[in-house]
Amino acid sequence: MLTPGQPAPSFSLYNTEKQLVSLGDFAGKNLIMLFFPMAFTSTCTAELCQMRDDIATYAGMNAEVVGISVDSPYTLAKFRDEQRLPFDLLSDFNKEASRAYDTIYETYSLGLKGVSKRSAFVIDGQGIVRYAEVLDNAKDVPNFTNIQTTLNTLIE
Repeated sequence: MLTPGQPAPSFSLYNTEKQLVSLGDFAGKNLIMLFFPMAFTSTCTAELCQMRDDIATYAGMNAEVVGISVDSPYTLAKFRDEQRLPFDLLSDFNKEASRAYDTIYETYSLGLKGVSKRSAFVIDGQGIVRYAEVLDNAKDVPNFTNIQTTLNTLIE
């Protein structure tokens, strides 16, 4: 598992607008990366809507948010639209980022293979991991208080 202080693995993933988004696009800003198992499921919806509702708090901490799952860009576009999410959802359809961040279920519910584990990473403006939380239970959500505490240390 990635730990604070390590360089964040680079990634290039398509968003719902079919634009390639890379780690380098966030240089100079703090980035909250939220891997989630599947769009349209109850816990994933609740988690991402919580981020939506608190987006002003994160913006005030010089932080951008991205959600990442192995869903297709088309599924993520529908999900983003329905939930009015003001941040990018990125498709890790090929599972490269999930594997690089060591946040993948080899076998998930119903025998599905290669689904992202729910996890949260805070990457600082220099590309260093400052917070890492990988959850084995898909019904758990990241500790948003710890994420905010980490971000507060980066803006002081």
